Amino acid sequence: MRWSESCIPTLKENPREAEIPSHILMLRAGLIKKLTSGVYSFLPLGLRVLRKVEKIIREEMNKTGAQEVLMPILHPIDIYKESGRIATFGPELFKLSDSNERLFALGPTHEEVITMIARDDMRSYRDLPQCLYQVLTKFRDEIRPRYGVIRAREFIMKDAYSFHANEESLDVTYRKMGDAYRRIIERCELDYRVVEAESGYIGGNESHEFMVLADNGEDKILSCECGYSVNLEKAVVEIIEKNTKKPDAGEIIEVNTPDVTTVEEVAKFLGVDRKEIVKTLLYRVGKRDIAVLVPGDREVNETKLVNLYEGEEIRFLEADEIKELTGGPQGFSGPVGLPGGVKIIADNLIGNFSEMIIGANKADTHFKSAVAGRDFEIDSFENLALAREGDKCPQCGKSLFVTNGIEVGHIFKLGTKYSKSMNAGFLDTDGKSKHFIMGCYGFGVSRMVAAVIEQNYDKSGIIWPRELSPFDIIILPVNSQDSEMIKIAERFTKELEEKGMEVLLDDRDLSPGVKFKDSELIGIPLRLTIGKKLKEGKVELFHRSTFEVDEIPLEEATGKIMESFTIKR
Repeated sequence: MRWSESCIPTLKENPREAEIPSHILMLRAGLIKKLTSGVYSFLPLGLRVLRKVEKIIREEMNKTGAQEVLMPILHPIDIYKESGRIATFGPELFKLSDSNERLFALGPTHEEVITMIARDDMRSYRDLPQCLYQVLTKFRDEIRPRYGVIRAREFIMKDAYSFHANEESLDVTYRKMGDAYRRIIERCELDYRVVEAESGYIGGNESHEFMVLADNGEDKILSCECGYSVNLEKAVVEIIEKNTKKPDAGEIIEVNTPDVTTVEEVAKFLGVDRKEIVKTLLYRVGKRDIAVLVPGDREVNETKLVNLYEGEEIRFLEADEIKELTGGPQGFSGPVGLPGGVKIIADNLIGNFSEMIIGANKADTHFKSAVAGRDFEIDSFENLALAREGDKCPQCGKSLFVTNGIEVGHIFKLGTKYSKSMNAGFLDTDGKSKHFIMGCYGFGVSRMVAAVIEQNYDKSGIIWPRELSPFDIIILPVNSQDSEMIKIAERFTKELEEKGMEVLLDDRDLSPGVKFKDSELIGIPLRLTIGKKLKEGKVELFHRSTFEVDEIPLEEATGKIMESFTIKR
């Protein structure tokens, strides 16, 4: 392919809109073009990379025995009502009406559609197990799209769904999919972690995420040197150290705390550690109010709170609502004296507190030496605190450390979540009707392109792994007006293409410096430079990943290039 005839609009400067390296470089290298917030066109160079990711995914999925299908993007809204997911998706579900005022959604995932297919066409245990997958554009109305194609409103995903007669069969496919995802990421030459994860709005009772490690990744991973890894949202705070307060706490004491509303301010004012304070956070769940208690040095893991009240809308109470409920202003809330209808939920760590400092539901006032069970009642204990670096590993007890990652894959054991709600089942060996046991397996195709760049770039641009590079080699005659250089460049282009290499010929009439910078920006692994060394009968082979340059005699060039062109499988 000739660069002069290609749409590769490179940019010299970093776009203002871009925040992280992958977003900057995908725009600068002409891989993508923004249409509107969270929506991008893939230009020819970017599409070549995208298709190579898809190829790897299809090859590995087909090895598992999964069958490719293609399902509609446009979904009648009724199927989300049938499954019960209309509430959990909330505002992220793109909705539109047709000419007959019927409401539809643009598909964010396809659990409902595939369950309908199975309900109609998989009637017997003899039809099972089945695993179907597709590579398709998905839509989610992200409140804050960011990081280019990493968090977009329109994106390409591979989603697969499996149907089983029993849990043992699901376990087999779940392991197969996990192994396939490992092979996909390893073929892309990336460093990654497989972590325990929350299932979120997809649902199910077990899930694992596949995280590509990246300094700019939006996901936090807690890991241990023993090999344990978990998503921050899933991590459980292990109760290791007991509270040091003496069990014979005195009477509850009201103390004046003027103009101190945050945990940090209260701790400083009272001369205590933040861990001795208990925060009371007030939420509205549906039409009722709840109070959540966590240690002062911890935050609430809102993903776990949402999971606790699956399907119900949850939000913080506003300042005027707090005043109406407790009688006190925001910043001084506590569990003592709350109205009878308010349910008090405490994180498991609170069970360690023999006494605590809490808000008094009164302006400029806190309580000291408050005791649960004496001064107020806790309705239930739950795992609600957000884990953090330094917490103990549940497997070996050593300290966990934090790394950032980009989620590229997520596998779920759905169980009967969808088959029950949508009444999808089969006749088992005993002649009785049973609900399908399902699995779900997603992989971010367009997101993978950005994840690869996040691990493979330098100050000059992208450094593509061999199997994903849009081209294998760029041939660069430094002077496009020199007929001899162009003739040799075209000869090498033809020879290498005949040997199966994908070649980009930079025949543009631009300065050598501009062409060199562009070639390094777009990141093609090899560059054959035809320049001043031609007088000595030599050309230069440049290796993008190392910046090493080999001077090669003309007659040996094709062989040397093919020797350097080794794709890792």
